[in-house]
Formats: sequence, C-alpha cells, structure tokens
Amino acid sequence: MFDRRLVTNFDWGLLALALILGAIGLVSVYSAVTADPPPASQKVLFYKQTLWFGIGLVVMIASLSFNYRLLDRWAYPIFIACLLMLLAVVLFGKLAGGSRRWLILGPVHFQPSEMIKIAVVLVLAKYYAKNVSPQGITLRELGRPILVCALPVGLIVIQPDLGTAGLVAIIAATVTLFVKVARRTLALLLAAGAAVMPAAWMLLKDYQRRRILTFLDPTHDPLGSGYHIIQSKIAIGSGMLTGKGYLQGTQNALSFLPEEHTDFIFSVLAEEWGLVGAAALILLFALLVFRGLSIAHRCRDPFGTVLAVGITALLFWQAVINIGMTMGLMPVVGVPLPFISYGGSSTITVAICIGLLMNLSMRRFMLE
Repeated sequence: MFDRRLVTNFDWGLLALALILGAIGLVSVYSAVTADPPPASQKVLFYKQTLWFGIGLVVMIASLSFNYRLLDRWAYPIFIACLLMLLAVVLFGKLAGGSRRWLILGPVHFQPSEMIKIAVVLVLAKYYAKNVSPQGITLRELGRPILVCALPVGLIVIQPDLGTAGLVAIIAATVTLFVKVARRTLALLLAAGAAVMPAAWMLLKDYQRRRILTFLDPTHDPLGSGYHIIQSKIAIGSGMLTGKGYLQGTQNALSFLPEEHTDFIFSVLAEEWGLVGAAALILLFALLVFRGLSIAHRCRDPFGTVLAVGITALLFWQAVINIGMTMGLMPVVGVPLPFISYGGSSTITVAICIGLLMNLSMRRFMLE
C-alpha cells in the first residue's frame, strides 16, 4: 500500500542540487569538447554525456523507489557481483593506455571500479550496523572489513588504477572512523601503515612514482610529467575573478589543457567562470555534503546512518581529490569530478548515490 508520507518527505532540495550540478556538468562538457577548432569526433561526446545524464535520471528514480532496507539483505550478493566484474576486467577487459579498466558489453563500455565503491559502502554499512560498540571497533572486529576492502583494492591496483584503488580505501577508512575505532587499534593501524610505506613505494610503477614526485615539484619536468598540472594551474589562474567567458577559455581552445572533458574539467570551468564560478561550484558540493550528513543524522536505524555517511564520503572525496589535483594540491590520479566530468560509468554511479540518499531521506520515518 502506498504511503503518502513518501511524497511528503520527498527531498526536493537534494534533487535540485543534483539537477543543478548535472546541468553545470553538461554545459562544461560541451565547452570542453567544442573548442575552436574542435575535432569532429569530439562533438559526439557531448551528446553521449547528455544521453548518460538522461539514463542517470532513470537510474536515480529506480534507486529511490524501493525500501533501502532491502540492501541490507542484498549487500553481499551485490558486492560479490561487482567483485566478479572486477576480476573479469583483469582477465578480459579492454586494454587502453596500458591499463585494463573497461568491460565491453555490446556497444557499452563499462567501468566496474566505479560500482565497487557503492558495493563496498553497502557491505561496510551492513557489517558496522551490527558490530558498533561505544568502546569502538577492535582489531579483531576489523578483520572482515579489511578483507572486504583489500579484495577490490587489489584487483583495481592490478588494472592498474592507483587513484580509484586509493579512493576506495579512503572511503572505507572514513566510514570506519565514523563508527569509531578503539584507540589502541587505531594506533596499531597507523604504525603498521607507516611501516609498510617504504615497501609500497618500491611496488609502485615508474609512472606512478613520477606522479607523486611531480606533485611535490611540477617544475622538475615541465614538458613531461609536470605538463598536465602546470597547464591546469595556468588555466585556473588565468580565469582570475570572473573568468574569460563561456567558450572563451584559451587553454582549452588551443589544446594546451589535457583531458579537458574528464580529469581536468574543473580547470575548464575555472578558466571560463573565474574564481566566482569555481567558488560557486565548490559551494554546491559543500551543500551536497551537508545534505548527505543531515540525512545520516536523521536516519533512525544504524544501517541507514552508516550508508548515508558512506555515500556522502564517496561524493566528498571524489570532489576533493579531483579539484585538489587540478590545483596542484594532490597528485594527478585520474579521479572524475562527480556530476561534472564526462563518463557514463561515473554518471550512473553518482545517480545511484543521489537516488539512495533520497531513498534514505524519504523513508527515515519508517521503523519497519
């Protein structure tokens, strides 16, 4: 039987934020792929992104149309399915740019590493909802969450995609810290992390080490590994206060800015709209994060609370890492900017996140 409270508690504010950010993304992608003179093949990317945005709206509606508590039951099957897709990528995925990150399903190229972020959040929410204690999670109780995270992180590293692997780990760490970790356990984990850092550095590939060294000093190799970040910072700085105007960004138009429609789309926006536009976008993301945390605070069951925190952490860290790397504050790791960057897998993942947050918000009053 339909519950009228679902309509009464529909989160119009969250929907408005999502639509505004999505519209900004479409406008930015159009600018990024229609530089003067544009490659003819690039124009189709805008139409593809528009199609993905439409599909994302349908997926978002589907994600809010059922009782989110069903996900408590289906968390592990969803996680296993996503894990198998990651394994399929390693074995059969499309090789491009030295990495295997895509599964080809007919005309659709799908990136399972995007979906595994949500799957990890679901499993952690299921586990922590039943294992939270006022004293905090102990090292023994962290065994299963560590395994849950290590499996997808390892498969993503093999692709290799160090940025997404690190993002999954950061999201999991955020959720874990939220539910509280015992002090002794936290100290042991920090000590262990510091101890393995030298070994982790040795295991990195040469290009991954160069990215980190370039982050520390982009001028070390300005025409090589430092080129991307230098051009990005020039684009952002040249926008000054109010920007050069829509479709008037020279760094983009003259093809100085690399990966302008994906990893560095924030640079395109900042060059055209300046500090005012960039700050407005960051404010919208801040409002989105605040909305997500507010939903988590109002949830009446532990599973919903942890799930809302995990989804919000996913959106928050993606935005922070992407914007940070375009400004030279973080290494360039290829993490898309939610709502804004071109990409079907990323768009669908973000749509699911928003749909689930709206689902949680609508059903916070339901105890059964």
